[in-house]
Amino acid sequence: MIVSVGLPTCMEGMMYPVPFASAEDLVRIAQLAEETGYHSVWGNDHMTTQRYVRQEFDTPPNFWEPLMVYAYLAAKTTTLKFGTGMLITPMRRDIVVLAKQVATLDQFSNGRFMFGFGVGAYREEFEALNPTWEVHRGDLVEESIQALKNLFANRVASWNGHYYQYEDVEMYPKPLQDHLPIYVGGNNPNAYRRAALYGDGWLPAGMPVEQLASKVQHLNELLESEGRSFDEMDVAMQLIAYVGDNHEQAVTNFQQSQMYNHLVSLSKSTLKEQVGTKHEDVNLIGTPTDILEKIGRLHEAGVKHLCGTYFCASSVTELLDQMQRFAEDVVPYID
Repeated sequence: MIVSVGLPTCMEGMMYPVPFASAEDLVRIAQLAEETGYHSVWGNDHMTTQRYVRQEFDTPPNFWEPLMVYAYLAAKTTTLKFGTGMLITPMRRDIVVLAKQVATLDQFSNGRFMFGFGVGAYREEFEALNPTWEVHRGDLVEESIQALKNLFANRVASWNGHYYQYEDVEMYPKPLQDHLPIYVGGNNPNAYRRAALYGDGWLPAGMPVEQLASKVQHLNELLESEGRSFDEMDVAMQLIAYVGDNHEQAVTNFQQSQMYNHLVSLSKSTLKEQVGTKHEDVNLIGTPTDILEKIGRLHEAGVKHLCGTYFCASSVTELLDQMQRFAEDVVPYID
């Protein structure tokens, strides 16, 4: 089981308080992740503040652009990998510039980048950036994957799609990795269909293990229909974690957190299938023993990667403490 850490690039006001992490704090988190043996860090992507966050906080949150953050962190680390969980391609209209940024980052990080795509949880954010662009965001994400892979695979590339167009583009350097890992995020069937068609990994966000097992079975069937093996697909589940001295204390701290409020805000979008399910049951909340039991059930359901785990915390100091404790009290005992 691969274990990685969520990097709070764009989490203020949603999963963490405002303010939360400075630029220096992101370096500290990444360096501790490397020191304690985590596989990678995964940052998310936002461009403008959501309406519900503006209503709750007087101070605007800091949203750090993840590719720029990773370019800096790559120089501050040596083995840690960097994933986008997820980069919202509908908010990035120039696909050639995005391809150039990704290829450059992979070169400068010595092949440590993993590219996760997604539609994005908040349509209002897309509309703020593109008030006159009439699109189906899911179709746009799908075409963005195709257009990017075309640029990475061919010396000279052209594309004439519904949303993206470019002609006679010779883009060099390519990514350093011969095969840049592609992850597709989202809980709905189109997300894992896209993963089966184009990706190396599927990034679902916290859901009950029974739902997950059913979706993994469908993913496996899609892979087989494409002549692919489940062995080549990383099922990279993103969850929240809090390691407590006892179960009750862990649940109480979680329910009083900004992170819990954020999950409630997603009940009409990303987590709409989970209405009526307790978030503390779905996520890695509890004692080390509680958490290990949950991880065992996730593994049986097909999860291969605890991806971009977000540690419940009200300060960066608490986040670092939780990272350390999870690395010492949980990770070594995962079967």
